[in-house]
Amino acid sequence: MAFGTFDLLHPGHINFLRQAKKYGGLIVVIARDKTVRQVKGKLPRHTEKQRLTAVLGLNLADRAVLGSLKDKYAAIRKYRPGIIVLGYDQKYFTDQLKNFNLKIIRLKAYKPNKYKTSILKLK
Repeated sequence: MAFGTFDLLHPGHINFLRQAKKYGGLIVVIARDKTVRQVKGKLPRHTEKQRLTAVLGLNLADRAVLGSLKDKYAAIRKYRPGIIVLGYDQKYFTDQLKNFNLKIIRLKAYKPNKYKTSILKLK
């Protein structure tokens, strides 16, 4: 299982999902617009439905779903993954993951000075 905003879908996101897919069937949980605004202080450029459609269009995820507005860990409880993969820079909502019986793998960055949404938004 992987989590993310996936705004301005770019090669860094694609690389992340390809790395994640190597660990088996992949469920991707897309951050809700409201959650992104709470965490990052602003809305993503693309709506949650647009971001969900974009991730599904890559054909890398076996399933992609929108996260819960009330319980950030609801998808873990529902789908019960054996592994959660995190991006090299993911830090939000990771502190509680140790409370679940699963393996946590932090994936490698892919050209982080070039392919990072915060950098691409400046262009």
